[in-house]
Amino acid sequence: MNTHKIIKIVAFALAILGSIFALMIMTGSDAMIDNILYITYAVLGLVIALVVIFVLKGLVTGDIKKTLMSVGAFAAIILVSYGLSSGTDLDLQPFNDKGLGITEGISKNVGAGLYAFYVLAVVAIGSMLFGGVKKILNK
Repeated sequence: MNTHKIIKIVAFALAILGSIFALMIMTGSDAMIDNILYITYAVLGLVIALVVIFVLKGLVTGDIKKTLMSVGAFAAIILVSYGLSSGTDLDLQPFNDKGLGITEGISKNVGAGLYAFYVLAVVAIGSMLFGGVKKILNK
């Protein structure tokens, strides 16, 4: 049995368990929710560990130059987004009146995250469109 089949079976089993646990949360008590949260943390830890393992496996067997260029481009987008974000374009007083403790630094981080999301979304949509157009033109 190859790795792809094993991962598909594990993903299907986790989907079924997630559905069962979601139903248990909707019908259960507070103690049930606490227990389900611990299971959720364990599953999240398992998924993160598997992602790290397969990323490292891909780095060792794949082209490390392309990987480092992609990581560098991502880091550049994050840095440019942080530089473009000001943190002063929003009145923070209403948030602080509610006791949220929003500072200018937090506002700058949120703005940087939004700018990075916009850029990455445009890049993803553009690459899908480019791939689709290239596929149509090559026929």
